[in-house]
Amino acid sequence: MTTDTGKPEMRFTAQKLSISLLFGTTAFLAFAHPNAAWSQNATDINAQNGATSGRDDAIQTRPLVIEGEAVKEAGDSTPPVYAGGQVATGGRAGVLGNKDVMETPFSTTSYTSELIKNQQAQEISDVMDNDPSVVNTSGFGNFANRFTIRGFDLTGDDVSIDGLYGTAPRQSVAVEMFERVEVLKGASAFLNGMAPGSGGLGGSINLVPKRATDDPITSMTGTYGTSSQFGGQVDAGRRFGSDNEFGVRTNLVYRDGEGSIENEERTTQLGAIALDFRGDDARLTFDAGLNKIRVENGRPTVAIGSVTSLPSAPSGSHNFAAEGTFSDLEDKFAQARLEYDVSDSTMLYTAVGAHNSDEAGNYASATLSGSDGSASFGNFANVFERDDVTGTAGVQQTFETGPVKHELNVGTSAMWQEVHQNWSFLTGENGNIYSSGPSGIAFGDPGDPKLSSTSILSSYFLADTLTFLDDKVHLTGGIRRQNVKVRNYTLATGAKSSAYDSSANSPMVSVIGEVTDYLSVYGNYIEGLSQGQTVSDSSATNLGETLAPYKTKQYEIGTKVDFGSFGGGIALFQAEKPSAYLNSSNVFATDGEQRNRGIELTAFGEPVEGIRILGGVTFIDAELVSTENGTNDGNTAPGVPDYQLTFGTEYDLPFLEGATVGARVIHTASQYVNTANTASIPSWTRLDVSARYKTELYNYPVTFQANVENLTDNDYWETASTQTNYITAGAPLTAKFAITANF
Repeated sequence: MTTDTGKPEMRFTAQKLSISLLFGTTAFLAFAHPNAAWSQNATDINAQNGATSGRDDAIQTRPLVIEGEAVKEAGDSTPPVYAGGQVATGGRAGVLGNKDVMETPFSTTSYTSELIKNQQAQEISDVMDNDPSVVNTSGFGNFANRFTIRGFDLTGDDVSIDGLYGTAPRQSVAVEMFERVEVLKGASAFLNGMAPGSGGLGGSINLVPKRATDDPITSMTGTYGTSSQFGGQVDAGRRFGSDNEFGVRTNLVYRDGEGSIENEERTTQLGAIALDFRGDDARLTFDAGLNKIRVENGRPTVAIGSVTSLPSAPSGSHNFAAEGTFSDLEDKFAQARLEYDVSDSTMLYTAVGAHNSDEAGNYASATLSGSDGSASFGNFANVFERDDVTGTAGVQQTFETGPVKHELNVGTSAMWQEVHQNWSFLTGENGNIYSSGPSGIAFGDPGDPKLSSTSILSSYFLADTLTFLDDKVHLTGGIRRQNVKVRNYTLATGAKSSAYDSSANSPMVSVIGEVTDYLSVYGNYIEGLSQGQTVSDSSATNLGETLAPYKTKQYEIGTKVDFGSFGGGIALFQAEKPSAYLNSSNVFATDGEQRNRGIELTAFGEPVEGIRILGGVTFIDAELVSTENGTNDGNTAPGVPDYQLTFGTEYDLPFLEGATVGARVIHTASQYVNTANTASIPSWTRLDVSARYKTELYNYPVTFQANVENLTDNDYWETASTQTNYITAGAPLTAKFAITANF
């Protein structure tokens, strides 16, 4: 990524750099090595280059800020940053690789590390606050990041790293090691394969690791967040060799202390390394990391039980967590990718990865028993371990048949997963969400984790992109054959309790055409794929049967514009997701359906020099088309607001060079909490503001910044679950401060 300074920036976070770093950065500058590299201002680089950006030479716009130099980048080349620095000009479209947004027949957004740094984002959910098609939610009973994209659920299990499933931390991810957070809206079974958590029906999220740039950079950051959370970051990268062919980039992060919610303490530790080699014919990348998060007294989600008149949200800073609750999350992951050019038209590629997740926690989620906030608090102790091995391999071939160019991609992917877990349920306690959480809960001992399940996901795919009419039209067709094998085991005995083995085809066809130099139109048909249920209802005549995988069918048309310094898009989509229930013939069958129809409008860039915009609005009609006995036919699916708007802007102050102020508004419509539509949470609005000042001390660039989320300190229920009838309280006014020095 690049910063306003014009060069790729790196933030490498030292452990336990606390307030001494935050307020000691200035003093440290005086002793920094005089030959350390520092970044040039983007305005200076633009003036030197004298270049313009945009797709039409007649339009004079500010130059794009491009990452690194014009050399062959390691791995599939990452699209450069767009004007304004908040998003990129493209991103990964699964097996189709990295594509320019104007040549991608899907709605995509790639958020940059410049945005992550400027907004002081700490988790993926912080980045998703910028996206009008994504609703942030939480895991039930734990503190995992979950997302609703175009009205369908996406868990952390279904987040990929550099296009590979199975290596991302499964509950919460510290984003400082990543260059991009990419969102592809819509089903993606063909593009990415079946997601291991059976998500990816409404969209997918891909994380792109940071890599070393041609300019050596060392960046140190001290942070403070309300009410007493201190942290430090250090990010360093260097390239070596006669042609800078070898690269190393490392990131360290440490944060600790009480956040804006009373008595909720979080500790985050991240250590990551990225190695790469870029040769004339071969490119190799290797990424590894350790992601550790501990949450003590985390405020839980709230199940509504049988209550239909929901209580008002408690104070945003109020914590009703039961005493003794905690969650320990540790993820270790590594992956490597190799590309080799056999010839100018043939490339072989492969990627392999491994991941270990180790979790333990005591949880006490609240279930409402009255509209006055009274609730019962459960008692759940859990241990969880999971190992993943994942990989993909294939060949890309380009050739021509007359006036038509082809880009053929043939390959295979596979993921093996083994889960060990154990738990303990004991009697909980009664309490109230408006008072402090119960203190008398005695949590049980879950014991050692036992084998719970094994699964193998494997697939073969074929894709061909045809380009014709002077490269103005791109037509893509493809199919993926997916196989799912699952074995479940009884924890007490270790005996196999059920098995699943099924296959399905996932097709895709799309077209995108350049109408003018600034305007493209596109359309696609693609499917999502999720594991079918094994019938366990004893009253079903097909008890024990394994249903075929569920196919979510999506149709989408849209248009995209790019005027060089700002752009946007409009997408109209319909997705039909099947569901299963016991029908009138006592057969448990896939007779249900949820149909989401919507329109999505987005805008981004720097339409006027010094003014940047980012955001949009999404309208969704999420209808339960077919439900058991028709009881809820025509109702709105839970957890899906009719519309969501998010819009942010930044303004460089003309009277104070280096100073920038910003604001962002997020507005979410009301959401139903259950399929009967008898309970709902009201709409809410949040205002965020920011300010930063870039200057030089002792000839070194230094940035002072402040970000305030929920400036008006509103109390609100932030989101309702799409599946399990629970709601999550919004965070209170949260202030974050940082000082960053580049050496």
